[in-house]
Amino acid sequence: MAASEDLLDAVVMADDRFHGEGYREGYQEGSILGVAEGRWHGAVQGARIGAEVAYYQGFAFTWKNLLLGRTPDDSRKVKVLESLIGLIRSFPYDDPTYERLHEDLNRIRGKFRQLCSLLNVQPDFKMPTEGSGLSF
Repeated sequence: MAASEDLLDAVVMADDRFHGEGYREGYQEGSILGVAEGRWHGAVQGARIGAEVAYYQGFAFTWKNLLLGRTPDDSRKVKVLESLIGLIRSFPYDDPTYERLHEDLNRIRGKFRQLCSLLNVQPDFKMPTEGSGLSF
């Protein structure tokens, strides 16, 4: 009778056992895929932020060269321009765990908009939705 109870117990408990095994296997596979997807997403977002900040930096350096030696009326523009360049230089490119990354990026964006307003230019920075946007 003990053998028949063990057999019955094994049949009844099979559902719980398979459920537990399936959960563990699914959790392990999901963890691996989650890490890979997280790395990919981080790389894409990092590239977007890098391209945006590089655009602002190129814009600032170009206008700095254009404004050198101009009239004193440009002193406010130069001051805002230097402030933007300072924010860009202090931006933590190599620290993805930096807590105030988005705050600093928003500060750079705001300073960029202020500079565009002072210079009376329309910014045209747009991130491509797919690919690098380069064509040959």
